Amino acid sequence: MSITERIAYIKGLAEGLDLDKESKEGKLFTAIIEALDDIALEVTDMTERVDMIDCDLADVEDYIDELEESFDDDWDDDWYDEDEDEDDEDDGVYEFECPNCHETVYFDDSIFEDDDDDFELECPACGAKLDSLFDFEEDDDEGDDE
Repeated sequence: MSITERIAYIKGLAEGLDLDKESKEGKLFTAIIEALDDIALEVTDMTERVDMIDCDLADVEDYIDELEESFDDDWDDDWYDEDEDEDDEDDGVYEFECPNCHETVYFDDSIFEDDDDDFELECPACGAKLDSLFDFEEDDDEGDDE
């Protein structure tokens, strides 16, 4: 007997008892039967949906694992390998370790193009001045010695 058939049977029993639906007990039984009826409809609906999918959960998990492996392989091959080969090229981004907080920080080479004499380079993590790591003085006499 299905769950909906069992609920229909319980409804019939309640009607056969000729309970007063206005009494406390009658209201309680009526509410319980209505809730059971709603639950039975939900369970039936979910069962139909699962049957429509018509696949085993283990098959779905295997498929997801295959997709993850494929994605990981493709990502590693197409992304990281290319970056490793391009590390020797000047990409305009410089990596430094802050001597104060030891955080790794990155700077775009455009910050070095600033013509401002009061330019100060600060660690974005702790705010320490990093000017001592760089020689910002332009040495124009270097090429004149020849």
